[in-house]
Amino acid sequence: MLRSQNNKSSGGRKYRLRVGVCALTREPDTANTVGGKDAYMGYNSVSRCTWTVCNAILIFLEVPKMKTKRLTESAMLLALAIVLELISKAIIPEMPFGGQVTLVAMLPVVLISYRYGVKWGFVSGFCYALLEMALGAKTVSAAFQPGYFGDDTMIFKAILMCLLDYLLAYTMMGLGGIFRDKIKNPGTSLMCGSLVALGARYLTHILSGYLLFSGWAEWFFTQDGFPAWGAKLVESLSPVALGWVYSIVYNGFYMVPELILTAIAAQLIARIPKIVVKVD
Repeated sequence: MLRSQNNKSSGGRKYRLRVGVCALTREPDTANTVGGKDAYMGYNSVSRCTWTVCNAILIFLEVPKMKTKRLTESAMLLALAIVLELISKAIIPEMPFGGQVTLVAMLPVVLISYRYGVKWGFVSGFCYALLEMALGAKTVSAAFQPGYFGDDTMIFKAILMCLLDYLLAYTMMGLGGIFRDKIKNPGTSLMCGSLVALGARYLTHILSGYLLFSGWAEWFFTQDGFPAWGAKLVESLSPVALGWVYSIVYNGFYMVPELILTAIAAQLIARIPKIVVKVD
């Protein structure tokens, strides 16, 4: 349990921030952890954990002039992103080695950056990354078990996966507001920001895929049911080049549709003026 209170007065008004209990529940680890589904979190746990993570990080960083409205709105948008992620997991099949097209779950995080700026967007993106690690608790814990990356437990690779595929990748959502003061049209600005943010996430996953999973490249392109051009790639490319192509192709299967859907959704929601109001 983590509690902190901070009273501030401004024009006779007092603000109080309180960090509550973060409750996460997940299934026990089993032998099929490596290929199993991510841990389940109920809606109440998601909301409470989102609020807790946001408050705890902000208090730790001692963000100056912290406004209750900004904190509350950010927590609500992060909770919405997690709910969209959970719904996506329930109705959309996941990729065999991780990754999934979602119901534009990244857009609420991008919107935080657009409304409040890139600096606050990075803080919110980092909070979201921690929540994603909680949702992927079974996958994260499996990475530290023998057999995930090879014959032995490879702690370095497991830590690298957490840093690249979670912390860095989702923190990149903070780039969503990069064009908020450069492009006047809200729809175009939010759309371009989402493309940059998700594009940066895509690049991070490509790097992670090459460093950690390029050993699967030959099997991936020659498995039953894969188009004939896969076998031709294996024959024509060096192992290094094949590893990069494998990571680009595999991660592109879910990131390219995610980029397109998020860009379209950004244009649509920008038609509602109150949603895209920039707050300084």
